[in-house]
Amino acid sequence: MSEERRVGIPLLGEEMPNIEVQTTHGMKNIPGDYKGKWIVLFSHPGDFTPVCTTEFVAFAKRADEFKKLNAELIGHSIDQVFSHIKWVDWIKDNLNVEIPFPVIADDMGRVAMKLGMIHPGKGTNTVRAVFLIDPEGKIRLMIYYPQEIGRQVDEVLRALKALQISDSQKVAMPENWPNNEIIGDKVIIPPPKDVVTARAREKEAEGYDWWFKFKKLDN
Repeated sequence: MSEERRVGIPLLGEEMPNIEVQTTHGMKNIPGDYKGKWIVLFSHPGDFTPVCTTEFVAFAKRADEFKKLNAELIGHSIDQVFSHIKWVDWIKDNLNVEIPFPVIADDMGRVAMKLGMIHPGKGTNTVRAVFLIDPEGKIRLMIYYPQEIGRQVDEVLRALKALQISDSQKVAMPENWPNNEIIGDKVIIPPPKDVVTARAREKEAEGYDWWFKFKKLDN
């Protein structure tokens, strides 16, 4: 389906639609300007709102951790750029936190519509969406929260780390990795696809059964 016709939540694995946007850091082309980097694109319902302010502070305080993972943070809402600038200044003046990432001013709602971030029962405000976009421009993870509940930014950071390790080592990540209740910080070996491999796996790897094998991360 073409970019012009597509409205609603995208599918995992699809390419992020190419968009040119006004931000607090000037005009940006997403994902084109960030080729070779991960993008953490997150929307908020509106500037000068309490829950969104707590989230922006949390993202800002972890910005260096995201950068170490080759990831760039980008905020988004349907407010105008003037509102974004004033709100970012307010956070710095009142909470002593510098917002180091750009914030998209999507006052026409174009980006929000393309990515399914406007709930029909909530007026024109965007939901609390998070998109993890890989260096090839593909959407790899999406998280949607209602307006009433703030996100846990550490979970976004954990998910990014887990995705990168899964990609590089071809493994699956257990619940709450690296603090899983069953296997701790170990990672799951993908199940075998044939009988011969399944029988060999029984002897070669640690685990509970041929389909549930795990190991320590490779160095």
